[in-house]
Amino acid sequence: MAIEMYKDIVKITVPTPFPIGDVNTYVVKGDRLTLIDAGIRTEEADAALKAGLKNAGYEVSDIEQVVLTHHHPDHIGLLDQFNVHIYGHEYAKNWLSYNEPFMQWRKVFFLALFKEFGIPADKYEMAANMEKTLPFGSQRSRLSGFLKEGDTVPGLPDFRVFETPGHAQSHIVFYREKDGLLLAGDHILKTVSSNPLIEPPMEVGGERSKSLLQYHHSLKKIMDLDISHVMTGHGNDLSSIKPLLQRRFERQHERAMLVLSMLQSRPMTMFELCIQLFPEVYEKQTGLTLSETAGQVDYLLQQGSIRADRAEDGAIYYYGA
Repeated sequence: MAIEMYKDIVKITVPTPFPIGDVNTYVVKGDRLTLIDAGIRTEEADAALKAGLKNAGYEVSDIEQVVLTHHHPDHIGLLDQFNVHIYGHEYAKNWLSYNEPFMQWRKVFFLALFKEFGIPADKYEMAANMEKTLPFGSQRSRLSGFLKEGDTVPGLPDFRVFETPGHAQSHIVFYREKDGLLLAGDHILKTVSSNPLIEPPMEVGGERSKSLLQYHHSLKKIMDLDISHVMTGHGNDLSSIKPLLQRRFERQHERAMLVLSMLQSRPMTMFELCIQLFPEVYEKQTGLTLSETAGQVDYLLQQGSIRADRAEDGAIYYYGA
């Protein structure tokens, strides 16, 4: 556990068992004492958050509300410790309480996607890998209200909400214009580029979002703001984002060109591409690797560099133009 101060904000860092490492939560002083994000549901994280609050002069009972950047388990896991109002994007509502109908729809969505991606039926057990992180999230909390583009944060009227889907369909960030401060969640990280993840649509029967394309649009939206300081969901703060994001756009294009060269050699399904790109980890990190592969394909389709054709068995094959 560690705490840092920036003006009226206390950063409390707590551990996670995930490869990304520690996660940052923030205590913001305003009309209501606000916690931004709530760590992960482990004993170690719980102890670290409580110790961080104590070092900052607070107790859990002093927190008057929690505001979420997004619904991923390492950001909502300790919500059940707080008997306060919780605010976030509407998409997050189904994940806080493990809403059973939505979770069943989630399974239907991914099984249909596996067929479209050309994953053989004997590999469908990989879907279980996408369930492993869910127990680290909140089990019984509810959103008290939804936040959307242009809203001000309840109790923190200087912070304006921007919707930034991509890494998560629920992702929002909070911008304070008077000093250029951005509470960025996982939208912008200093040392790694956030994974734009495939997630089921909020409404049953909806189509999958093009997460990487969303992410690019969300990044460009934030680049238009006058930002002087960024506090992130993982790792250290940032003071300049435009050069960093421009390099990431360039690297993204380079990755897509690699995929294009592969498809110019022969047509492949999404799953075949995924195996080529991530031969060592695709079975253990199913969600991440399929999301990354789909992102490259979506990018190339948007550029007109590849075309798609659906086979009789429902699998989609991609061809280099």
